[in-house]
Amino acid sequence: MDLGIAGRWALVCAASKGLGLGCARALVREGVNVVIAARGEEALARAAAELRALPGAGEVRTVVADVTTEAGRAAALAACPQVDILVNNAGGPPAGDFRQFERADWIAALDANMLSPIELIRATVDGMIERGFGRIVNITSSSVKAPIDILGLSNGARSGLTGFVAGLARRTVAHNVTLNNLLPGQFDTDRLRGNFAYVAQQQGVDAGQIAERKRTHIPAGRFGNADEFGAACAFLCSAQAGYITGQNLLIDGGAYPGTF
Repeated sequence: MDLGIAGRWALVCAASKGLGLGCARALVREGVNVVIAARGEEALARAAAELRALPGAGEVRTVVADVTTEAGRAAALAACPQVDILVNNAGGPPAGDFRQFERADWIAALDANMLSPIELIRATVDGMIERGFGRIVNITSSSVKAPIDILGLSNGARSGLTGFVAGLARRTVAHNVTLNNLLPGQFDTDRLRGNFAYVAQQQGVDAGQIAERKRTHIPAGRFGNADEFGAACAFLCSAQAGYITGQNLLIDGGAYPGTF
């Protein structure tokens, strides 16, 4: 299927590895020009080289920036001639018992996983409306659907973003500007391995044991990979997805047991 977005410009945050890079790969394969932003210069350079080597790749620009800061967001936006597609993404806050978290921990979580995406949306949505096309995809977490006890910071901050998006998405869709959220379950990423390491430390066992235990509880029998996640993102960014807005797409291999 031709997704109808070749030649568009996308800003993809936290795209040097993991799910962000998976989304950038999928968009580049569709002929989208991308600006990828991340804090780590070396990882970002490796990601850019990989993207530029893909068949039919357009322009790939990099910005070393922390988009949780005003300066970082400004740098990322300045590198993108126009933002037709915005993929909001940020590393999740640390796991832990909520009793251990201080106010500063909560503020950092809100800045990274709620307020910064909202600021990027605010900076780009009016231009999208004026041009009559826009796709905004926020990478959140399956914890929005089924909270995870050790991820209290993530549960709270990402749920706040979800509520905000639900309201705005109904106001922009008449202008062919959609906002949707992707809720990843357990994907083979550094973040997942870090969570396993935390649980293993708490329980005094090997992280590999935790990983295997978690894997066996996924109906698909495996962890997800970044490319299949990116493909879902690319479709939500497509011309054909203009009637999908305000939705939360759970991608978890069937792990969530509910009907709704």
